[in-house]
Amino acid sequence: MINVAITGAAGRMGSGIIKKVLEQENMNLVAAIEIPNTPLENKDVGEVVGIGNVGVNIKGAENLEKVLKDSKANVLVDFTIANAAFETIKKTAKLGINLIVGTTGFSDEQTREIHNIIKESNIKAVISSNMSIGVNVFFKILKDVSPLLSDYDIEIVEAHHNKKKDSPSGTAMTAFKIISKELNRNTEDIGVFGRKGNLEERTKNEIGLHAIRGGDIVGTHDVIFAGEGEHIEIKHVAHSRDVFISGVIKSLNFIENGTPGKVNSMNDVLGI
Repeated sequence: MINVAITGAAGRMGSGIIKKVLEQENMNLVAAIEIPNTPLENKDVGEVVGIGNVGVNIKGAENLEKVLKDSKANVLVDFTIANAAFETIKKTAKLGINLIVGTTGFSDEQTREIHNIIKESNIKAVISSNMSIGVNVFFKILKDVSPLLSDYDIEIVEAHHNKKKDSPSGTAMTAFKIISKELNRNTEDIGVFGRKGNLEERTKNEIGLHAIRGGDIVGTHDVIFAGEGEHIEIKHVAHSRDVFISGVIKSLNFIENGTPGKVNSMNDVLGI
């Protein structure tokens, strides 16, 4: 049985993950964690997310280590914000508890430290900027086609709901890094984040990244390869958060077979 703890338990993703975990025969929800000193403290998480009493009370993140020990969790799922998730990862890894992280917006320094922490603690982890199966196929397509379209101008456009905090999205940045790597371009030199005013002529190597925030858009990512007389668009549209939650469940089922001390990706989970 997989004993699952979830941070950001009352949030959009957290509540959806809780509902899905409770449907699984091989999973137990053992801990629901929210922001430090949360006003939801000791309320049943099922009542909070609208599914009735499930016997697991929400706890504040200031007591994370005690909650994880007491609950006997063997994997923690984090979909919060980067700085909070970074601290959660450090504390969880120290306890030897496996991790599934879908939080985005980590700095390069935080990402490097996360990889080091997981290696040193020898836990199993799945970390992905996007756990949708379709998005990870989208990444594979970008990897395959980018070398074929190296002479084309490349622009990345992403759109999300008006409450998303990081920009560009983690998925857009992953697409940017995949394309840059395949084309042997340095990501520090070629990214152009939005455009305004009188611009110099577009350089051949640059890749544009543009973010749209509005309404309740779940997530749209569009990579445009523009050439002379034609352009190709590779696009993924998420219609609901269920696509991400399905990826979390796959990751939970995968984690026992993950490689210890390594940050496994959704490619590892999906075998692509």
